[in-house]
Amino acid sequence: MEQGQLAAGAGSRWNSGLTAMHWRVLKASFLGWIFDGYEALALVVVLGPMLHSVLTPAQAASPTIYAGTVIGITLLGWGVGGLVGGILADYVGRKRMMLWSVFLYAMFSGLTAFSQSFWVLCSLRFLTGLAMGSEWSTGIALLSETWPERARAKGAGFLQSGFGWGTLIAAVAWYALSSTHPMGAETWRLMFVLGALPAFAVLYLRRGINESEKWQRAVREKRWGATGAEPSAATASGKRPFTLTQLFTEREALRRTVILLVLSIVTTVGWWAISSWLPGYSIALAKAEGVANPVSWGSKVSISYTVGAIVAYMIAGFIVDAIGRRTFLSLTFIGALATTIVTYKMTSSVEAMMIIAPINGFFTLGCAYVWMAIYPCELFTSTVRSTAISFVFNAARLIAWVFPIIAGTMIKSFGGVSHAALAMGSVYVLGIFLPWFLPETRGAGMPD
Repeated sequence: MEQGQLAAGAGSRWNSGLTAMHWRVLKASFLGWIFDGYEALALVVVLGPMLHSVLTPAQAASPTIYAGTVIGITLLGWGVGGLVGGILADYVGRKRMMLWSVFLYAMFSGLTAFSQSFWVLCSLRFLTGLAMGSEWSTGIALLSETWPERARAKGAGFLQSGFGWGTLIAAVAWYALSSTHPMGAETWRLMFVLGALPAFAVLYLRRGINESEKWQRAVREKRWGATGAEPSAATASGKRPFTLTQLFTEREALRRTVILLVLSIVTTVGWWAISSWLPGYSIALAKAEGVANPVSWGSKVSISYTVGAIVAYMIAGFIVDAIGRRTFLSLTFIGALATTIVTYKMTSSVEAMMIIAPINGFFTLGCAYVWMAIYPCELFTSTVRSTAISFVFNAARLIAWVFPIIAGTMIKSFGGVSHAALAMGSVYVLGIFLPWFLPETRGAGMPD
């Protein structure tokens, strides 16, 4: 544990002792995560014109099916890639996986701009998702293992804000492009070009960061236990077990993994239901009010929603260090549930939606995701850390990827978007109680 570091940090400013290398690690991980956020929203906002370009007349007769399919396949690729990349990072290192993920992401995202058919588009979205998947877990693992304890939660929150900044950039970029239409009906292709080109600059930046010494030392000393909370037979024998298997064969690791996975599913299912339906719901409200240019309100609300999330990311590290991990999680899901009810049951105008959207985004996107960048790292040791946080984050996507595909059916079954969102949002109830079955790690440092 990092007791000496904790004691040394007592009474110091949270950022005292941070070196240029610490900030380079944050910058490289932060910029990479921007691209993931950009990709996530870019796909949603260009969905209509993109499908119009690649669907055949016969396929265009069922647009909701194909819309859900392309989002679902991207999520599936993201989940698979994240899980595989996270495991590999515990074997080959965090830095190497970060370099490969951003390179392949840039290549496949750029190629998406040249899609001419639906199935080519789906193939490229799956490959882009595979590449993007390991981006998050490797960056989080590297930052958590290199930043000092007093600053780690803040740094992780800043890193996580990259996703919010990425979605904000995507919303603003599409608002500008859709207002000017530089390529007419094919303007959507520029969104993927814009997302791919800067990634090569990040690739160059990441070459200048160091590998995690904490991970290297743990591997050299053959410390294979998953949580440090119980003796490991593997450590005694010296033979390294498969990291993913460890999460399910060690009793304490299994308990933590299952609870964290359920919390991740709560976050992912709730967010996709709320965020993917929010622009369309806002446009419907604008049309019902008869306001001018109702379609633009979808982008305005998305931007407002994302701003709220960014605020949460930037301050979450300070809050979680002040009140503790479990209290933060429980209050997060109380806020997510309450704002979802207000958004879809009590909001009847786009003017009111512009007020509630950033509050909703603060909880359902900001706080509801930032905990995964802070808390799971503190529950697993260095030799399985990337595998564990990757599994928690990405296994939820392997479950949630089907929801966009069946979204149209769900909306019809529940009798409209608002009823479907409220039904899906009820999953937040689980998130209010489950954190209390996990250990509190505030000020305890990370297990080696």
